[in-house]
Amino acid sequence: MNFDLPFIPERPLKPRNKGLTMMMDKGLSLQETANFIEANHHLTDIVKFGFGTAFVTNNLTEKINLYKSAGIRPYFGGTLFEVYYARGKFEDYLRMIDSYGLDLVEISDGSIIIEHDKKCEMIHKMAKDRTVLSEVGSKDSGILISPNRWIKMMTTELQAGTWKVIAEGREAGNVGVFRPNGSAHTMLINKIIAKVKPEEILWEAPQKNQQVWFLKLFGANVNLGNIAPNEVIPLECLRLGLRGDTFFDHLPKDYELQFKQVNSEQVEDEF
Repeated sequence: MNFDLPFIPERPLKPRNKGLTMMMDKGLSLQETANFIEANHHLTDIVKFGFGTAFVTNNLTEKINLYKSAGIRPYFGGTLFEVYYARGKFEDYLRMIDSYGLDLVEISDGSIIIEHDKKCEMIHKMAKDRTVLSEVGSKDSGILISPNRWIKMMTTELQAGTWKVIAEGREAGNVGVFRPNGSAHTMLINKIIAKVKPEEILWEAPQKNQQVWFLKLFGANVNLGNIAPNEVIPLECLRLGLRGDTFFDHLPKDYELQFKQVNSEQVEDEF
């Protein structure tokens, strides 16, 4: 950090197991990737090539190597896995990601139906040689999954070898653990974290209000994903209490009482 300030929450150093920031790359150019890395490499843990963008991205190998050389772990979005799986090409998918030197892989079933035992079997196989992210939740807002089902799927996928289980929110933040208007499914999330350790979950939270909600619930070192490239630094400021939304979250309580009291007195004086 550029300044020495008290009451800034401690953030684990990379490579870290909690407080992860996952950026969603939906088609950055090679130069944009280099620019992103220059500004954000120290704050970014993993990068997802969103949905099927890896199939049509120019200079894919060069982009992957840029991220890896900067200490960022890239991987292909779970939808690309589903595209391969729906065509009966699971083994081809594994060979393809290995050809790009990717040690991080996502498996999901947000667009297609996969028998859960089969999904866990594939997680177990992939986890022998790779780090696995598995996603729970449908991308279809009309498909509702009970809290008990969420918990069972997350628990069994972690047992099968998943490193972090991703809670579906989509790039827009309006399905899965979120309502169509973007607000959090509070009851669902509370039931999930009563059974699944929060540090084992990566919450897709593309919207600022969603990031603030999770930070206030779990603190600075919650795992957050689907972050836009230009939102990584703003998110880190939210984590550290350097924005108004989280300004008082890490200050001693008497500071909050003191300065909020001052503000109220100023308002009274104006009237």
